[in-house]
Amino acid sequence: MALPAIDTVVTFPVGELIASATVVHVAPFGEGLAVIADRTSIHPVDRAWPDQPADPGVLRVDGREVAIRDALVAATDGTELHIGDIPVRPGTDGWTFVVAHVVDGDAEVAEGDEIELEADGEARRALSIGHTACHAAALALNRALAGRWSKAAREDALGSPDFDGIAIATSRIHAMGSVDRYRLNKSLRRAGFDATGLGDELDALAASVDATLAEWVAADARVRVERVGEHLSDRRTWVCELPEGSARIPCGGTHAGSLGELGAVHVAFELGDDAGTPVLTMTTTAQPGAA
Repeated sequence: MALPAIDTVVTFPVGELIASATVVHVAPFGEGLAVIADRTSIHPVDRAWPDQPADPGVLRVDGREVAIRDALVAATDGTELHIGDIPVRPGTDGWTFVVAHVVDGDAEVAEGDEIELEADGEARRALSIGHTACHAAALALNRALAGRWSKAAREDALGSPDFDGIAIATSRIHAMGSVDRYRLNKSLRRAGFDATGLGDELDALAASVDATLAEWVAADARVRVERVGEHLSDRRTWVCELPEGSARIPCGGTHAGSLGELGAVHVAFELGDDAGTPVLTMTTTAQPGAA
């Protein structure tokens, strides 16, 4: 079987749940099969930055419905297919980037099959709300912490010092929310961030972030995903039209159509320790339909 020759066309950035496609390659993967198609509506997880999980969904072929157990970003140089663990960056010359849909090993799917892929709509919406809330909370956190910088720092999309972008260690999106961990290490302090007394001000910090989020949600700031092309490796950007201006953040995930869809959004903070390095954890929760 020939390995895929073109990047997968992805339709999830524009909110589509269903895609008709042609299978271009099937390969063993663990105890299952990795099915690669020329297009997909299924959002895959990228192990290089695994913030948003893969969409649950189904693959339909010849009247049969096959559960998609996972979906992973994969890549090939034409000789070997790397699923999940990819040795090069997206867009590297000579490499093709695709979505590997993982199904059970006994699934009857073959190269050349015409298939339909459908993401679970309820799960997609919950993850999209969680991802949008994550970005909005990060911008609100940057604003709340702006007074703790003693030196000029890289700015975020709204002009605040980009604490989120500089200190982020991990970000995980889940249904209706996210968990973000920030390392308050020596390099952050040398860059000018003062964490003195932060542990005693976590409630006040949460109140400040919540107030900003409430303002943005009340404004029903519009959200869209801009992309330079339709393929998996093409650059995509989250854009939110906030009262302060247009915020733009590179992002490959899925999103709500406006901040109004998030309902009430709240954050909570914990200050912990990782081998001697202070770690700030922000948990963000959205409640659609709540005031």
